[in-house]
Amino acid sequence: MKSVSLAITGASAVRVGVAVARALHEYGVEVAGIIVSRGAYQVARYEDNLSPEELKSTLESYGPVYDESDLTSPLASSSSQPDAMAIVPASMKTVAALASGYSGNLVVRAALSILRLGRRLVVAPRETPLGVIELENLARIARAGAVVVPLCVAFYNKPRSLDDVVSFLAGKVLDALGVPNDLYRRWRGG
Repeated sequence: MKSVSLAITGASAVRVGVAVARALHEYGVEVAGIIVSRGAYQVARYEDNLSPEELKSTLESYGPVYDESDLTSPLASSSSQPDAMAIVPASMKTVAALASGYSGNLVVRAALSILRLGRRLVVAPRETPLGVIELENLARIARAGAVVVPLCVAFYNKPRSLDDVVSFLAGKVLDALGVPNDLYRRWRGG
């Protein structure tokens, strides 16, 4: 995988999206752009005490950052898409828009372009419980070619800290993108 774009939307676990950006950069994958929604800025402030300026500054060290309303971004066009894209975390609003083909912002517009081009789209929802509507929307985007990677905690890797949990989740997203990584302890059998 040479290049990946990343979108961080307004669901809990913005820190996992940041960890994915950092890991892509550390593993030598070009981060073609990072799209941040208004909701993501709000979640980062609430969960991690990060101001919008702090979150943006952190992300800019990994790649160019675009607001969800910036339809002048190169990522707005199918002619300028990277090899893959990940939406981490993916809000149910974003999943619903994607499932219905409603490209009302840069996140969904870029994701739909990735799917139209037959490239890998990884969508990492962070919501629980899931109702029939959410499940149907997730199934719809999976049928369209997206790989759905729910941000679910595992315990076989023996996490000892929140950082271990975040690394596990980021590693699973990188696995789905096809980026080799050693972010978590893999299952080796019992």
